[in-house]
Amino acid sequence: MSETLELAKTLIEQASVTPDDKDCQAILVERLRPLGFKIESMPFGNVKNLWARFGTESPLFVFAGHTDVVPTGPVEQWQHEPFTPTVVGQTLYGRGAADMKSSIAAMVCACESFIPDNNIKGSIAFLITSDEEGPATDGTVKVIETLEARNEKIDWCLVGEPSSTDTVGDVIKNGRRGSLGATLIIHGQQGHIAYPHLAENPIHTFASALDDLVNEEWDQGNEFFPPTSFQISNINSGTGATNVIPGEMKVLFNLRFSTELTHTDIQKRIESLLDKHDLNYTIDWTLSGQAFLTPGGKLISAVQDAIKNVCGIETELSTAGGTSDGRFIAPTGAQVIELGPINESIHKIDENTDTEELDKLTVIYEDILKNLFL
Repeated sequence: MSETLELAKTLIEQASVTPDDKDCQAILVERLRPLGFKIESMPFGNVKNLWARFGTESPLFVFAGHTDVVPTGPVEQWQHEPFTPTVVGQTLYGRGAADMKSSIAAMVCACESFIPDNNIKGSIAFLITSDEEGPATDGTVKVIETLEARNEKIDWCLVGEPSSTDTVGDVIKNGRRGSLGATLIIHGQQGHIAYPHLAENPIHTFASALDDLVNEEWDQGNEFFPPTSFQISNINSGTGATNVIPGEMKVLFNLRFSTELTHTDIQKRIESLLDKHDLNYTIDWTLSGQAFLTPGGKLISAVQDAIKNVCGIETELSTAGGTSDGRFIAPTGAQVIELGPINESIHKIDENTDTEELDKLTVIYEDILKNLFL
């Protein structure tokens, strides 16, 4: 059994459903401290965060990841117990096998192989949280605020999210779309359906505005991002009776936006559109993350070269998918990329990863360190 697989299995055994870290970070500390990492625990609320740094000089390279996992779903539907890591052939099963305890194991083992034998001109750090799969309010974002307050600057950051599609390293994420959500309340006047002149139906008043929102061209995207997308996720109104005009309607929607727009641009445009239709409304905005992009630079080159060297393939740059904690790190000016296992099984029953590709990932991570520091 490889060192990476053994550590991955140890981490998967921890039932660290968000935001509970269980003992994952303590296990990592046991491996990192002997290498010379300075260990800092940064708890916020009920969330455990780990900042571990080797070296004091610039440039600073950071491995970023999360020890928390999503709930298992119906345990009886799993082939194997989700927190009893099981290897069948060359497949490792368990919650977190792909997202992303295996990545963290590969990061640690890459450092164990690289650090003792090399004179590193710079620093390597780990930023690990137990609050990525949940609200993400007391995790990476708080650690970054702490680092920024003491002027501890990250130059390069590799987030171990499962980025690969068919084989490890075939896709890396060099950015992510922003995510802006809203709860919109359209206010009307409840009344008897037989006396519509004594009421105001918010469904009717919103209909033309909805048509405009759905058909609005927000931008045309760019070479890295598709056009911004507006999607309604829920509309709710009515009392349940067929003879009552509702007094209000609640609309939930989200926009995944490119770097062509800011969240304030979007908010202004939507509120202007609603005002154009003379609607009586209230709106509550939730910004989950800004769009970010690392178009090029030393980090991307180091990652591409490592993948080419280890796997013999040219990697694809992508900004597809949801959000990641990279959204909190990129605004500091750091170059950020995401590279991890195949993402086909993430959040699913029988989450899994290929053990041979896990060993490849470890070598890729070590090669990246060599490309950056040697």
